[in-house]
Amino acid sequence: MKAKVRVLYKFVTVIILLLLVMFFAYGQGSDKQNFNTFNAPNSKTQLQLKSGEITSHENVLKSRPNILLIVADDLGYADLGVYGSEIQTPNIDSLAASGMLFTQFHTAPLCAPTRAMLMSGNNNHIAGMAKQSRSRGLAGVPFEGYETSLSDRIIPFPRLLHHSGYHTYSVGKWHLGLELEQSPHAAGFSRSYNLLNGSGSHFDARGINKRGSSYRMDKKLVEYPVGRYSTEVYTDQLIAFIDENKDDGKPFFAFAAYTAPHWPLQVPDEYLDLYAGFYDDGYDSLRERRLESLKQANIISVDSELPPRNGAITPWEDLTSDEQLRESRKMELYAAMVDNLDDHIGRLIKYLKDQGLYDNTLIVFMSDNGAAAEDFYHFGPHVDYIQSNFNNSYEKMGTAESFVSYGPQWAEAGSAPFQRRKGYTREGGLTAPLIIAGAGVAVSGVINKNYLTVMDLAPTFIELAGSRYPADSSVKPILGESINSLFTGESDSVHDDQYVTAGYHSGRTYLRQGKWKISTLEPPFDEKFFELHNLSVDPGEAHNLAEAEPEKLTELTKLWQKKRKELGIVLPEDL
Repeated sequence: MKAKVRVLYKFVTVIILLLLVMFFAYGQGSDKQNFNTFNAPNSKTQLQLKSGEITSHENVLKSRPNILLIVADDLGYADLGVYGSEIQTPNIDSLAASGMLFTQFHTAPLCAPTRAMLMSGNNNHIAGMAKQSRSRGLAGVPFEGYETSLSDRIIPFPRLLHHSGYHTYSVGKWHLGLELEQSPHAAGFSRSYNLLNGSGSHFDARGINKRGSSYRMDKKLVEYPVGRYSTEVYTDQLIAFIDENKDDGKPFFAFAAYTAPHWPLQVPDEYLDLYAGFYDDGYDSLRERRLESLKQANIISVDSELPPRNGAITPWEDLTSDEQLRESRKMELYAAMVDNLDDHIGRLIKYLKDQGLYDNTLIVFMSDNGAAAEDFYHFGPHVDYIQSNFNNSYEKMGTAESFVSYGPQWAEAGSAPFQRRKGYTREGGLTAPLIIAGAGVAVSGVINKNYLTVMDLAPTFIELAGSRYPADSSVKPILGESINSLFTGESDSVHDDQYVTAGYHSGRTYLRQGKWKISTLEPPFDEKFFELHNLSVDPGEAHNLAEAEPEKLTELTKLWQKKRKELGIVLPEDL
């Protein structure tokens, strides 16, 4: 009964927040903002601040802000309440209501490459994480870009902030190297408590193999507090870090790199049945509902359509009743993990407000890639270990004894309205939620449809901190661009139509310039498999224009050839 009342309370809260976002987004009339895909907001009509508010805003910016960066792990595009989801996330939604929500934020297709881009402001190949793997190089041959840790061709921005007088704190998932010289401490964090691996149990140090998970507090390897839930542990530790120095007058940069809602899908007991019955109609229905809810939340165009269904996924109606029962349980647990994550983010926000730190803190919330489909309990090299050490019986699902993943069927529902999911260079793998609120953000409830990348955050933070990235040849220049002028209202866009991003991982690749994108769907890679899409009218990448627009395909293919050499992308033919 308590769980149902709690969900009802959070549901009512989310509805109120959504109404506030829609009110601010639409303003007094329908011409306040053009919501066609990729159109920037009209800052002149949105920045209707009173003179007193403008003065207050300028006073805040006279002091360097604290920065809180929150990263959710494998959170799908359509999973937040403010993006239209049925999952209750009022604390995250409140950030959007008081700041900016971005619909076209792009990452790498996988966790570690995204984190390398985040820390460096550069392409993951330049930053040293060309592939998500523990083995360096390719086929036993060392290559620049394939160090599987941050390279010496970049400077991690936390190091610059630390040298500029910031306290720098990190908790949660690192995934950029296991050794001390590859650690958060080496990257410039003055205090850190991190899971060094890419995944692990949320209640203990068991991982996907017998080596288990490794944790580091500052310079030392430490044991995980068995029995405590990861999201709570990381929140407690980050609050403790901030609290240590909150009165010394120095600003802080805090990186909350949560491991939720990454598999295994585990939650505290009180969350186990929070979403019981919510997903009994299955993943195909959820995918359709999410498309409509995204439209209603004004995240996507009302003309948007679902891309073709992935034929490798068994239709819900073809499952047995027992299979449907287990499948719906998976999504219930995933939703509960997101709900729990929101609760702990609420704790962080409350702490900042209680300590008088909130008004001078910029808060950035993001996911690191598209929704995840991996299922190591049933597939992959670690099946024997995982099945021997975890119990996925229905009664145990979601507990510390289980190792549940929700698979491509639910992941692609979470990636609606895009095609595919994490690991793919389609938009379903690359497009993620981004919300920015707090100090320096001069607008409220704005839905912004500019194209941004995770590389833009490092130069943003460096600029806010009053620091500088070296302009000499000692390191590669940053490829991202600061977005400060966007959320202060001084400009309407960040990247022009000539800006290029490109990537390659495990035989899948893409290049984007403006509204145009070429990409491959499945390995092995060959340029003849490039598909061409106009994302301004086809964000679901359902209509391949390679034959209809051969000149554009040739143009972008040549640009890809140039960029892959600049970035150091190594293809099998190069070995």
